[in-house]
Amino acid sequence: MSFVHIISTSRIKKYCADYPNAQSSLQTWLKLVSKANWQNLAETRKTFPSADSVKNFTVFNIAGNHYRLITYIDYESKKVFIRYFLIHADYDKDKWKNDPWFQ
Repeated sequence: MSFVHIISTSRIKKYCADYPNAQSSLQTWLKLVSKANWQNLAETRKTFPSADSVKNFTVFNIAGNHYRLITYIDYESKKVFIRYFLIHADYDKDKWKNDPWFQ
């Protein structure tokens, strides 16, 4: 069994330092994802029921819905790419949708 590889955990560590009130939630997310063996969004939602699919990105609610962690999950290669970590207000501005990976 192979587990998900997170690209890059250093970004999560930086977010923990920059947003101390999200640190616990981010560390829990990191721990759960690093042990995951997801095949699709339905399996992802077994771990994170509020995970949302927005086109080809998966969005996770962090720290009681105060933050959004936006990822690209390649289920075939078992990689989770960290794209953005935003406060709710910045997420709502939709600038992250200008990402070239957003399709």
